[in-house]
Parts: sequence; C-alpha cells; structure tokens
Amino acid sequence: MVLAGLSAFLVSVIAVLFLMPHYIKFLKKISFNQTVSEYSLEEYQQKAKTPTMGGVLFVLVPVIVTFIFKPDAIFDLDIAIILLAFVGYGAIGFLDDYIIVIKQDNQGLLARDKFLLQVVLAVIFFFIYQSHTSLDIRIPIVNFILPLGGLYGILIFFMFVGGSNAVNLTDGMDGLAAGCSFIAFIPFLLFAIQDRNVSIVVFICSLMGALVGYLRYNIHPAKIFMGDAGSLALGGALAAVAMVLKQEVALLFIGGVFVWETLCVIIQITSVKITGKKVFKYTPIHYSFVLSGMKETQVVKSFWILATICAVVGFIIAVL
Repeated sequence: MVLAGLSAFLVSVIAVLFLMPHYIKFLKKISFNQTVSEYSLEEYQQKAKTPTMGGVLFVLVPVIVTFIFKPDAIFDLDIAIILLAFVGYGAIGFLDDYIIVIKQDNQGLLARDKFLLQVVLAVIFFFIYQSHTSLDIRIPIVNFILPLGGLYGILIFFMFVGGSNAVNLTDGMDGLAAGCSFIAFIPFLLFAIQDRNVSIVVFICSLMGALVGYLRYNIHPAKIFMGDAGSLALGGALAAVAMVLKQEVALLFIGGVFVWETLCVIIQITSVKITGKKVFKYTPIHYSFVLSGMKETQVVKSFWILATICAVVGFIIAVL
C-alpha cells in the first residue's frame, strides 16, 4: 500500500513537471491569462498577464494516475465519491474561469449560479453516501458517536460548499493555497493508511505529487495560477476525503487556515454592513499582512507554518 502510494506520488510529480511548461505555453498562446479585480491591491495588478487554469492539470493527472495504480477504484464507492467531488467542483471552477477569461472581467459565473451548482453536487453526494454508510459523526477526545440522520445532509452542505469556497478565498498569493492544501492532505493520508484504504492512499498521494509539481511553477514569482478550477477542486476533495474517512470534525482543525480565512471575510462583511466599519485592514486576511509591511513570500511561508500546526493539532485531536 505504501509502495503504491509512493509510486503514485512520484509519477504525478514527474508528469506535472513535464507537462506544465507545455501547458503554460499553450495557455499563453490562447491568452488564457489571469484577470485581476480592480479591487485587488495595486502590487497584484501586474499578475494580470500570468496564465490561469493551472488547476486543470493537477486535477486530471491525479485522476489518471489513480486509475493506473488502482484500475478497480471505479468500483469502490468511497473513492468514486471523492473523484466525483474533485472533478465535479473542478468543473464548476473551470466554467467560472472560462467565462472570466472570455469576458475579461472577474464576474464569471453569477454567484447564485455557482452556489446552486455547488449545492446540487453536495446533495448528490449526500444521497450516494447515505445509501451505504451510517450518518453518524465521531466527536474526538470524548469519543462520542453522534447520530445525525437527515441532518448529516446539512453538514455535507457546509463541508462541500464551505470547503470549496474556503480554499478559493485562500488562493490569493503565489503558492499559498496549493501549499496549505498539500499540508492539509497529510493527516488524511495517515488516516487512510491507518484504515488500510489503498484506493484513497493512492489518490491522496497522486494529488500531493501533482501539487508538488504545480508548486514548482506557482511559487513566487508564479508562472501560472490554479484558478477556480483548482481551488474549488481542492476544497471539494478535502471535504470528500474527510467525509469518507469519517473525520468530519477533524477537518475543522486540519483546515484551520481555510476556516480562518473564511471567518475573517464573514466578519468583515458583517461588520461593514452593520456598523459601516472594517474589522481588518483587508480581506481575505492574507492581504492584511502585506498592508502591514510583510512581503508576500513571508506571508505565504507564515501561513504554511500555521497550516502545519493546524494539521498536527487536527491529527492529534482525531486520534485521541
């Protein structure tokens, strides 16, 4: 199992490292460049010429590699749900990216349309998942099993819709979302190994390998961005893996950076609407640190460290 995972990791790394330069060249040729919002910080306006949709490659490669090493994975309902979430949310992001690039503005899919598509996928996952497993969650530390029944559908809604959008909010600096996602998948890899679930081990390893290859071209100064195709896919995959491995509560701690980014945005918007005042200098919160004098690379490395702490804490809490 470990050997299969390591092999999948290496194949994905090599595949993305080899394919990405050609993919970047292709995207530049067809002018699929990042469209920067007029509300972005001034120093980020220069990134408008950087190709986007890099996430397409690190979505396709892990899926192909997973089936190469585990051809029977398609008959495993758990991995099928994970792959469906990964590709499904990636497809929503791809559609959003495509519209943004074609229209040359940041409107993309209408918010209600994107939200509706995300909800539809979450509902599909709930009905598929509830047909073959219990709708209980384990509360770590006290080791209490809480039966949710139909309420589990609400949990899935927050996990998938919230998770995919949380990673999307975090994707604002070179290497930030990809690095934090790579770190967040490590505890789930350990959970999968502990459960001896080879298919999930192979998938997570192949995805982590693809992220390593992608980061080679995404760390500062980035040569390509993942776009919504990548960020929504990563969020969907994290939620699906946590759900299938019955680590729903642990996801809150392991994905602490993503939770923090989302909460800051919610607090900021709420405060502005109610009081007319900002709580933070800027949200998503990673931009606040730049405004406070930190360099982008310092912010990213600091967030990677925080993501590592969250992953360790989440793993410890889950195994207690």
